[in-house]
Amino acid sequence: MKHLNKKGQALVEYVLIIALVTVIAVSLIRVFGGYLKDSITKTSCELVGETYVKGAKAGEGTCK
Repeated sequence: MKHLNKKGQALVEYVLIIALVTVIAVSLIRVFGGYLKDSITKTSCELVGETYVKGAKAGEGTCK
């Protein structure tokens, strides 16, 4: 048992790190996604010369 496959172990560790980062990124997008969408919508409203109207919840804002 002295000759364990170190490359396989490193690969598994990298996959676990990538999976953890992915879970964190998806969680952050779910929490802050509406605010990001509102920010993008507000900026696009200004670019096309319309007025931003805030929605009832985060992510529901529109241009009018």
